[in-house]
Amino acid sequence: MPAKRARPTAEPRGTLRFVLGDQLNRRVSSLVDLDPERDVVLIVEVRDEATYVRHHKQKIAFLFAAMRHFAAELEAEGIAVDYVRLTDTGNTGSFTGELERAIARHAPGRIVVTEPGEWRVWEMMQDWREALPVPVEIREDNRFLCPRADFARWAEGRHHLRMETFYRGMRRRTGLLMDGGEPVGGRWNFDADNRKRLPRGHRLPDRIGFQPDATTRAVIALVEHAFAGHFGDLAGFSWPVTRADALAALKHFVAHCLPTFGDYQDAMKTGAPYLYHALLSPALNAGLLTAEEVCQAAERAYRDGTAPLNAVEGFIRQILGWREYVRGLYWARMPEYRDTNALGAGRDLPWFYWSGETRLNCIANVVAETRAHAYAHHIQRLMVTGNFALIAGLDPAQVEAWYLVVFADAYEWVELPNVHGMVLWADGGVMGSKPYAASGAYIDRMSDYCAACAYDVKVKAGPDACPFNYLYWNFLIENEDKLAGNQRMAMPYRTLRGMREERRAEIRRDAARFLASLTTEPDPGHQGAQTASPR
Repeated sequence: MPAKRARPTAEPRGTLRFVLGDQLNRRVSSLVDLDPERDVVLIVEVRDEATYVRHHKQKIAFLFAAMRHFAAELEAEGIAVDYVRLTDTGNTGSFTGELERAIARHAPGRIVVTEPGEWRVWEMMQDWREALPVPVEIREDNRFLCPRADFARWAEGRHHLRMETFYRGMRRRTGLLMDGGEPVGGRWNFDADNRKRLPRGHRLPDRIGFQPDATTRAVIALVEHAFAGHFGDLAGFSWPVTRADALAALKHFVAHCLPTFGDYQDAMKTGAPYLYHALLSPALNAGLLTAEEVCQAAERAYRDGTAPLNAVEGFIRQILGWREYVRGLYWARMPEYRDTNALGAGRDLPWFYWSGETRLNCIANVVAETRAHAYAHHIQRLMVTGNFALIAGLDPAQVEAWYLVVFADAYEWVELPNVHGMVLWADGGVMGSKPYAASGAYIDRMSDYCAACAYDVKVKAGPDACPFNYLYWNFLIENEDKLAGNQRMAMPYRTLRGMREERRAEIRRDAARFLASLTTEPDPGHQGAQTASPR
């Protein structure tokens, strides 16, 4: 059942503890010293947070359902919860407005909140300290293994912030996959072992899903009505929205998927959006799971002999390495970081990122699966939609907005650095030593998409050629002045320098023809086209 209202009172109730929708953990710093006799927990559903970008319907439903379940769990402990629903009379639609109303209801002596995951909310919190009539205490987010201040000290004085260096330090700091002072297995990184294509006829494991209960069904109906114009489908919603379900999802992954995760973590297959991936990031980013317990569960599988080292190290690297790293980079370099555009990219986002209506079979598949599930795994995000955005020269801000809209696990702290730095190289190498640009050959090697594509991945030029092929070389030509001196780009630029001028001109013509054909608005004849965009 959704949480009940705390009774309004004019008497001081101690502390008002404001819990954001991505902080749904009983041990989050804002709740660690909660006094059930005097304190009130405030949780709010507000329109501003659902529409600052027009989030995927499943993301909104996931968060609202998880928030309602978390509030009910707190109440079951005897904790007073003031839960504001989206449709409540008087709902102001904003964090600030709901805090002001809650202060009037409860007359607290202070407000305690955990630091947020997005810069815009951090700025709000600074304003609260000035504008609200009671003190506001902003606490460090204790769900992360590397505090913001620690990362800032590590990053100080460095232009290039390499994840691998940070990751090794985190392994030493936490002791995960360590034997004394050395990495288990004698190597820090087993990425080279984790690049296998999925064999034909390979049987994938059945994946656990969670049937929506009455609370979640009510939220789904609310979202379908209140956010009808947002991207995404709700029909297949099966995310875990409670801590118990999230723990069950973790247990299922470790037992049934982790042992083979490493081998095929970079593979892609038509009709198989999940493969061996964990599907834990929405629960992890919302607080239903913690990074520490997820990494420890994976390490136990290795120590117990039920999962191989290449799989466990690859999985732990994604969380202890990448997840902690991008969060640290975000806070260390914001707000200036988001405005960089090292390659000067400025082309508008094509409409097929919303509609999936393109002859590029790889993109059509990834967009369709994203619409259906609010999910795509990291290689689809990096090497299909991301790779195209890079080599087509798409505007970073528009691409970043798309990634923030369409995925259930997307928050700016994790989305912006991954897209801005890793996908688009818009930061000029702060994160990655080179752009992750690739031709169609990579997608063909790691997937079965190309076999059913209208374009021919083996053809390099002309209208039947895979656009990734000539766009890749066109990207190198257009950015030669910026990238030719990069040592990691020496081989492709050596090949480019050896090309005949006629071939370079052919690449430029093919790229110009294809890019000119891209539309940035919906086809008026396409039913529902007006409901896909975040605008």
